[in-house]
Amino acid sequence: MSAQIPEVRSTNELREKWMKPEVITGSEILLRSLLLEGVDCVFGYPGGAVLYIYDAMYGFKDFKHVLTRHEQGAIHAADGYARASGKVGVCIATSGPGATNLVTGIATAFMDSVPLVVITGNVISSLIGTDAFQEADITGITMPITKHSYLVRDVEDLPRIIHEAFHIANTGRKGPVLIDIPKDISAAQTLFVPQTGPVTMRGYNPKVLPNKIQLDKLTQAISEAERPFILAGGGVVYSGGHEALYEFVRKTEIPITTTLLGLGGFPSGHELWTGMPGMHGTYTSNQAIQQSDLLICIGARFDDRVTGKLDGFAPQAKIVHIDIDPAEIGKNVAADIPIVGDVKAVLELLNQDVKRADRADAWRAQIQHWKNEKPYSYKDSETVLKPQWVVELLDETTKGGAIVTTDVGQHQMWAAQYYKFNQPRSWVTSGGLGTMGFGFPSAIGAQMANPDRLVISINGDGGMQMCSQELAICAINNIPVKIVIINNQVLGMVRQWQELIYDNRYSHIDLAGSPDFVKLAEAYGVKGLRATNKEEARRAWQEALDTPGPVVVEFVVSKEENVYPMVTQGSTIDQMLMGDE
Repeated sequence: MSAQIPEVRSTNELREKWMKPEVITGSEILLRSLLLEGVDCVFGYPGGAVLYIYDAMYGFKDFKHVLTRHEQGAIHAADGYARASGKVGVCIATSGPGATNLVTGIATAFMDSVPLVVITGNVISSLIGTDAFQEADITGITMPITKHSYLVRDVEDLPRIIHEAFHIANTGRKGPVLIDIPKDISAAQTLFVPQTGPVTMRGYNPKVLPNKIQLDKLTQAISEAERPFILAGGGVVYSGGHEALYEFVRKTEIPITTTLLGLGGFPSGHELWTGMPGMHGTYTSNQAIQQSDLLICIGARFDDRVTGKLDGFAPQAKIVHIDIDPAEIGKNVAADIPIVGDVKAVLELLNQDVKRADRADAWRAQIQHWKNEKPYSYKDSETVLKPQWVVELLDETTKGGAIVTTDVGQHQMWAAQYYKFNQPRSWVTSGGLGTMGFGFPSAIGAQMANPDRLVISINGDGGMQMCSQELAICAINNIPVKIVIINNQVLGMVRQWQELIYDNRYSHIDLAGSPDFVKLAEAYGVKGLRATNKEEARRAWQEALDTPGPVVVEFVVSKEENVYPMVTQGSTIDQMLMGDE
């Protein structure tokens, strides 16, 4: 059974019903404006400063409001909704602690360029700055982690502000926009003047089309390169540029790696795909970056987990950097050919002229040799359940067709390594901020955005306990997420670092006192299953797939298992620890 999502009405129906010129409250203006922006699902948690807004929602049937059990659950769900749909995610919280509980989720979305509109209540305008009950300067607190923010001072400005917020969030380099609404503004009345036309804002005009001279330089560089390599990131997915990227690779026959956030932006089954790069990337991808003579970075920001030691990164390569955000170009790695523009637009223009990299035949053969020689590998066991095997089981049974969300840690890396993604917006994970507690609520949002698709949430036993209360909304709303817990009874990635870098000094990582996850699931009205070996794992996972509703499946795995390959901090990315294999 799919999640309970209302049928989305057509734009014409909405306009007829909601665009009438009426004198209404700011709260009603907010709801009408959200509908006109195409919003069909909002995640939130009420409180005093947003009570007029929630009063306007009473009996409201035109979009679904999901009452989460924590504000952080609400914003992570909105984030997952946005990543899995390409639409803007929306969440609502009250003032003070309600708003500050959103901060981690705002930072998560900001780091990963996820479009959100975050609506908070505030105390009445005359009390702002007086340290009133449940007052917090949320616009000031979040200024470094929002793309833009608004403190609404006049109810007449509300339709314009909401329309602008959605435009800002979902154009250029996407990101979260905050709208802070004092309680008196949500109660005030005015004539509603809907805003539906094009948005023009002085000082905000993202550059979409690239400089033609720079494109010609890249085309020429490809024709001269003997060892070209593509590094594609999340910008490919966010721009909708995956088809253009596939065409670019087809025409040039240049090998390609995709970053953690770029997974799914290029089909993993393609012969020219080399896996993920960086700290836990493939041997092939890291060697290819280090030995390339032309590195084409498309929609990625040269994160430290990809580059390793910066002054030893891609030492032989001419660097091409394609990005919508000019501030990213040259920030970490100097670009020989900088190209500012929307990834999809840039690739579509390149595809008009680009040709096969004819001088790279020996390079392609070398790439294939590395792929055959050193793929991801682990030492399997018939007596101990290995986490890599569990992810392979998920991949095998779903044929890579599920939407997979993860929390943060070892299980995240194993999922990235062993689950094969062939389409965009099927991979939802916290990359830049690395937020524990993100995985499960983000899966709820992804499921609400895709009610007819299988959504799997892969979590560690640590991160699952940070937002496990959201099991309640899965049960109440029959949201059929399959919740996988890779339980190694320890903070796994911290343990791995303490083993390899801190000389086995294991400090405060033991999670042996965690709850019985099966009983926890059942307490919320969700089916819970457990597996400790391969036979139980196959049986439990199949039962989960056959169950028309949410299911928690706990896989009890080896505590000592590490994620390999691994590049330690301070090393170049070709200085890899390969483990026992």
